[in-house]
Amino acid sequence: MAETGIKTQDWTAFRAEAQRMLEAALDQMQQAAERPWQPVPDDIDARYAIRAEAQGPQQIVDRIIEDVLPYHGGNIHPRFWGWVQGSGLATDLISSLATAAVNANMGGRDHGANYMERAVVDWTRRKMGMPEGASGILVTGTSQATVIAFQAARLRVLPDLRKEGQGDVRLTAYAGAGVHNATLKAVELLGIGSDNLRKVPLVDGQMDRAALARMVAEDKAAGALPFLVVGTAGSVDLGLFDDLNALADAAADLGLWLHVDGAFGAWTRIAHAPWRSLSDGIGQADSIALDFHKWMYVGYDCGMALLRNEGEHRAAFAARPSYLEGAERGLAGGEPWFCDYGIDLSRGNRALKVWTALETYGEAAFAQAITGNCELTAAMAAAVEAQPLMALGAPVVSNICVFTARSDLPVAAQSQVNADIAQTLQESGEAVFSTTRMDGRVMLRAAITNHRSRAADVDAAIAAVAREAARV
Repeated sequence: MAETGIKTQDWTAFRAEAQRMLEAALDQMQQAAERPWQPVPDDIDARYAIRAEAQGPQQIVDRIIEDVLPYHGGNIHPRFWGWVQGSGLATDLISSLATAAVNANMGGRDHGANYMERAVVDWTRRKMGMPEGASGILVTGTSQATVIAFQAARLRVLPDLRKEGQGDVRLTAYAGAGVHNATLKAVELLGIGSDNLRKVPLVDGQMDRAALARMVAEDKAAGALPFLVVGTAGSVDLGLFDDLNALADAAADLGLWLHVDGAFGAWTRIAHAPWRSLSDGIGQADSIALDFHKWMYVGYDCGMALLRNEGEHRAAFAARPSYLEGAERGLAGGEPWFCDYGIDLSRGNRALKVWTALETYGEAAFAQAITGNCELTAAMAAAVEAQPLMALGAPVVSNICVFTARSDLPVAAQSQVNADIAQTLQESGEAVFSTTRMDGRVMLRAAITNHRSRAADVDAAIAAVAREAARV
């Protein structure tokens, strides 16, 4: 029989190159402050082109060090606050080595990785205040978690959905104006339709529950079937939080499934006062979508869907053809299987990086880091207000600061200045702000979910903004 064409012929040489790669990766993390985002070179396509001839590990490690590590997305840098991106942890490197070596398929069967995922799910359930017996699964992120939660919610009101489909039933869902795009994508993907995602106005940054009740009544009168309301724990633009206790009461009164988009803001559950109270009531939700790769800092990708009712969760996805039958003992044992609780049968081991991080640093360290990010955001807001030409777009609630660099200019001019400053500072490597729009203005936006950021970083970044603004 012919030998396989894929093999490691010289383990001694491979081990030496793997250790060299490990040192380079450690340097990347240890020297993150010295390695901001930089534009990719013009010939990057040629550098990454797949070559016909095989190369040895030495050549591959050389290419990774020269052509891969320098051209990262920038989110490892302590002054990266663009969008809502996590910064990654040193422990990710350790867990990634073990993950690659074991190569676990987390769809099911009886092996240790599945027990670890159950432990991570259970820890998260307790932190969110969900009852014992609640169900969860690690996924790519909040976008996938939202689809999983919405499918279970549909099944509650349409028990024969999986066999018969939605048919002519018009389902309606409700979310606060400005809800994250993951909700919109989920209703489109599931065939509910974006027109049936009703945007509820906000009052003082929170969903208007009276308006919600009126809209539900109107839709029922028009022959629709209202089934779901989405609460927000940390809005994407401003970091706002719904009153989740009150929203849970409203959802119960209206017969709606309460889903909470907690992509990053759910983690205020482990922050110190006063920020912890922002997410009070989140444990009353029927489902929660959250990410570890944002405000718990672990490497991409790692999110979770949490559902209050394990039976409803399983009913939405369980399907076991004969080739996936379980067994009382042996490798096919180990119930439950995670493939019964989500979209994927083949799943990587995301749990190990969460477990490794929590066991290495301890929950208290994450609580302090999240609290520290909120404190830094408040300090950034104060620094903005101390500048005569700058102005906040809205008061800071949690970890997002939105501001203009030149409040004295007309709206169009402000927008141009803010957009230019964001790009200039990104290209210089000094700081990464993203932008958003408020009242027709492009504004600078910092979302601080970065455990490497310090007060000196905020001071330097605001000083750089002021410098660029003064040039206008």
